[in-house]
Amino acid sequence: MKVALVYDRVNKFGGAERVLLTFHKIFPKAPLYTLVYDAKSAPWAKVFNVIPSFFNKLPFLRNKHEWLAPFSAMAFESFDFSKFDLIISVTSSDAKAIITKPNQYHICYCLTPTRYFWSGKNEYINDKKFKLIPLWLRNYFRTTDLLISKRPDEYIAISKEVKSRILKYYHRESSVIYPSIDDKFYTKKYIPTENRNYYLIVSRLVPYKKVDIAIKVFNKLNKSLVVVGTGSEMKKLRKLAGKTIKFTGPINDMDLINQYKNAKAVIFPQIEDYGLVPIEAQACGTPVIAYGKGGALETIIKNKTGIFFEDQTINSLADAVIRFEKLSINPEDCYKNSLRFNETNFRKNLLDHLTDTAT
Repeated sequence: MKVALVYDRVNKFGGAERVLLTFHKIFPKAPLYTLVYDAKSAPWAKVFNVIPSFFNKLPFLRNKHEWLAPFSAMAFESFDFSKFDLIISVTSSDAKAIITKPNQYHICYCLTPTRYFWSGKNEYINDKKFKLIPLWLRNYFRTTDLLISKRPDEYIAISKEVKSRILKYYHRESSVIYPSIDDKFYTKKYIPTENRNYYLIVSRLVPYKKVDIAIKVFNKLNKSLVVVGTGSEMKKLRKLAGKTIKFTGPINDMDLINQYKNAKAVIFPQIEDYGLVPIEAQACGTPVIAYGKGGALETIIKNKTGIFFEDQTINSLADAVIRFEKLSINPEDCYKNSLRFNETNFRKNLLDHLTDTAT
């Protein structure tokens, strides 16, 4: 069976890109089709045979993919998949727009229905770039997204949260296969709780991640917080941060593992479709303080591997941190819970599903 992978764009690194690398381990010969590819900003992709669209001939667009939003579905439609039996699109946007023939099977491994048209629509309304698009054109693109959502033969959702969105917005049923974390995050060499002296955030620094709330909380509580990651909000967050807040910028995985292992808890203040960070933290024996909505509800066991707070407010998160410090959470429980999301289980669940589909 000849397999091809399709992804929205290859010019950054985050949770979705880790998922792609797991797919590569299962299908090492599968090429990766995408809108644009920047080898400098996406060195992780060198293991793939990356095939970008014709837009990649314009180098200045490789990291300005948002400019291509009106045309990206057309770019994916231009690819020829005639020599493949199975095409898997991994997408939160337009990769599902590919065109296949009746003798081929297209599975959409859906990260979420296109966020700025559906579940995240209200957040994007205030975005300066988004406001430049006339309302009638936004409605047209939204209708187009709904139309191309009919193209996959099947949907697999990354979480129950995303499964419910696929049904709500695209009116399609789906299965759920949880993505895995990289096995390198699993460790049984736990740092004793009493030797941990800071809290941790691992995130892209963009508005919907709500890192600003966490910084305000730790300023107020005068407790140490380490922020790992980079993004458009970096300058703003640095100005907001007090003396107890430290920014590391992006770091490699071995350093990240050490940050996880030495943290009292990971702070997860956003709504995520799924979220690999809480699982990575638990694999290192570290509990999570998370906003009680979205994918975190599926990966954290309340009061056993972490706790939840009810509102994305300073008071709600601050109260959660104070509650957490009165609990005693066993690192071994965190580790055991994370094993549900290892690479072996993902591979087995996916291949079993494909076998059932073929028969």
